[in-house]
Amino acid sequence: MGRFGLLFASALALIQPVSAAQVQLQLSCSGAVLEARGSATVKRTIDKLRVVLRLEAQDTSASGALLQLQQRLDAVRRSLQSLQVQELRVTSPSVWQRPGAAGQPAQFEASSQVSGQLVPAQLQSLISQVGGLPGVRLAPVEAQADPSGDAAANRQLLQAAYRDALQRGQMLAAALGLNTLRPLQVQSDGGVRPAPLPAMARAMPAPAPFDPRELSEPTDQLSLEVTFCATP
Repeated sequence: MGRFGLLFASALALIQPVSAAQVQLQLSCSGAVLEARGSATVKRTIDKLRVVLRLEAQDTSASGALLQLQQRLDAVRRSLQSLQVQELRVTSPSVWQRPGAAGQPAQFEASSQVSGQLVPAQLQSLISQVGGLPGVRLAPVEAQADPSGDAAANRQLLQAAYRDALQRGQMLAAALGLNTLRPLQVQSDGGVRPAPLPAMARAMPAPAPFDPRELSEPTDQLSLEVTFCATP
């Protein structure tokens, strides 16, 4: 195992829970204590699109608004099912009264939220078939990566972020006339950054279709704060 391999293995071990005695031992240093921050980004392939839409209806009575909402929900549900939506979820409806204009009766508004997952190839069909239905407001579409690749992406991020921190630490140590680094402590933070498509309300089919390949890839990010002991 090379020098980087030994240092990286030590850093991995330090991420695991340790006792107070072990922490005190690991943080001892007979040289200079240096801190360096490393970061890494991994772009991943789009596997699914998470879709969220708001469904609205209005009527002069609460029961009428709820009935219209139910009818619109039925149309939305059938359209999404034709697009082979997965994990379809519908929230319970809410209804409230909105004061009418002068001389006009008050309006009741009912709403619900529908969400699910679609394959990227169905993006244009979602916009043209579902986005144009009455009462539909499309929220940003989130591009999601295949969760089966999370472990591999996390390993890649950790290795790249630690390598970045190590290089920065080596540069700082060299400026002090030191050439040996030993990791004392590693703190990490990071996660997935979904890539949304801008929100669209009552979207109409465009001459050029929306292309899922134009969506930004899901991006995983990780940052490490590494404490080194630098010695001659």
